[in-house]
Amino acid sequence: MMFILMFPLFAIFGLFQQSLPIASERAMATPPVSVMGTVSASEVLGVKEELKVEEDGNTERSLGSYDDEKKAGKELAHHLKTVAGHRTLESHQVGQRFTAHLVNRIFPHWYGTEWTFNGHTAVPKKGSIACGYFVSTTLRDMGLNLNRYHMAQKGPLDEAQMISSGSAITTITAQTAQEAMDALDAYAEEGLYFIGFDKGHVGFLLKEKGQLSLIHSNYLWPVSVVSEPLEKAAILNKFSTYHLVPITHNPGLMQKWLAGTIVR
Repeated sequence: MMFILMFPLFAIFGLFQQSLPIASERAMATPPVSVMGTVSASEVLGVKEELKVEEDGNTERSLGSYDDEKKAGKELAHHLKTVAGHRTLESHQVGQRFTAHLVNRIFPHWYGTEWTFNGHTAVPKKGSIACGYFVSTTLRDMGLNLNRYHMAQKGPLDEAQMISSGSAITTITAQTAQEAMDALDAYAEEGLYFIGFDKGHVGFLLKEKGQLSLIHSNYLWPVSVVSEPLEKAAILNKFSTYHLVPITHNPGLMQKWLAGTIVR
């Protein structure tokens, strides 16, 4: 039997003012998983041709340096803010562009970066990175105005609240990994989500052409940043509670991205 609960933002502020314990992933390290192909911005996320910008680039182009891709993400935010100043721009269009660049241009640099309990590198494949720092660093490098240390040191539910920006936090509980996968599939639309595993792990959940993938710094084998099909993610067997917040479909968060407002 599984339960899905929706927490409004005001309830989260009232009930969860203190940070939960830092990820229990850090108390265990067990010993690569194939990395999924890049998401096509036009085919998977429905990016509109009229919003295409040369600075963000064509998602088919070769991957640039990490510094170049970070710069391009910030230029994309500036461009979309300019577009929004001249005509109506749907929030889902902004979310699709944000997601396409994060998934296609930022995440790939990190695949294979080593996980360690205290890892907090800001440079892909140099040093190591824990799960919370992978989430906070990649969101910051997309141009969100946030303190990556402050976010990474929060518990999963508090991190979900920080990202929510007015969107509801959904908590799913399930007795088995299969129940969890079924519930997550029923919950998620096409797009990207933050996912927190009880009090012990965090990452991103991506729904692409109906298929779910988990993108995270994995403390299980291969002990590195991976993108793996959810059905093959061994970590589902370690938890029974999952906290989710939309990223692609999160108007408040996308507004903060465009405006440079602090995410706290």
